[in-house]
Amino acid sequence: MRPTKILYIEDNDQNFYLVDFILKAKGYSVIRAVDGREGLEMAETVRPDMILMDIQLPVMDGYATAKELRQRSLTQRTPIVALTSYAMPGDREKAMAAGCNGYIEKPIDPRSFADEIREWFEPTQKEDDDR
Repeated sequence: MRPTKILYIEDNDQNFYLVDFILKAKGYSVIRAVDGREGLEMAETVRPDMILMDIQLPVMDGYATAKELRQRSLTQRTPIVALTSYAMPGDREKAMAAGCNGYIEKPIDPRSFADEIREWFEPTQKEDDDR
């Protein structure tokens, strides 16, 4: 697996450290932003292969952040996955309508989380292997 940069927009230290630990153990590079505004800035400077984000963020919530990411040319096609415990009826649909490609509820399952993330990269890797 090639190194893959993931931007994780998360204000909770414990949530970040768990995801960071799991993904780094699988060879991913994880970069953190602590609020939506910082996430927008980092997405353009870091140019991640994927963006994970909480929905309940300070400064700018995840819905507004996803909408803004979709309007920017550098992040229009970057996969965005909401990773949140904010799981009320209709929230998955609201996240998808804001521009997210996926939705994972917290608490995450440490045994299967990295596999869920890897699925986002398999088509790209298969295309790369065909060249």
